[in-house]
Amino acid sequence: MAISSTIYKAELQITDMDRNYYSDHHLVIARHPSESDERMMVRLLAFALHGSESLQFCKGISTDDEPDIWQKSLSNEIEIWIDLGQPDAKRIRKACGRSRQVIIYTYLRSHRVWWEQAQNKLTRFGNLSVIHLDSDAVAGLGVMAARAMRLQCTIQDGSLWLTGGDQALEITPDIWKENSESRQ
Repeated sequence: MAISSTIYKAELQITDMDRNYYSDHHLVIARHPSESDERMMVRLLAFALHGSESLQFCKGISTDDEPDIWQKSLSNEIEIWIDLGQPDAKRIRKACGRSRQVIIYTYLRSHRVWWEQAQNKLTRFGNLSVIHLDSDAVAGLGVMAARAMRLQCTIQDGSLWLTGGDQALEITPDIWKENSESRQ
């Protein structure tokens, strides 16, 4: 018998002063049995950084044809494709061909090796951004994980402050490759 996903619920209040986006989101997050708390919280963080009413969590880890998060237009075209970890160049190439904007969030300790190997293959994709999250900050995110969460996220000048209950965390994403075609 297969183990089913664990359901998490998050009330996420986003105050993004960089994009002038202010909204409350009531999210249901299915955590795959093989997914860690840290990875699930990185998905939540990526959602906060790109928050919009049309942004959606996907099947992600259990599906090759979908990212972790995406945003589709009303005509069902993929506007934003967000993947986590260290996807291979073939997957990234396919995502760049299918989407207007592709964003990869790295957070694993072996990130430097992956980036050194992939960097030359990925520079040609103008619609690709690669953003690194510090491993210690990601560990702090994992501590914040709970089946029911009330989180406040403030984004200003490229930094993010996430608070929930009696815990607070500041994260400044490190942009390794910036999308050169359009700004979000």
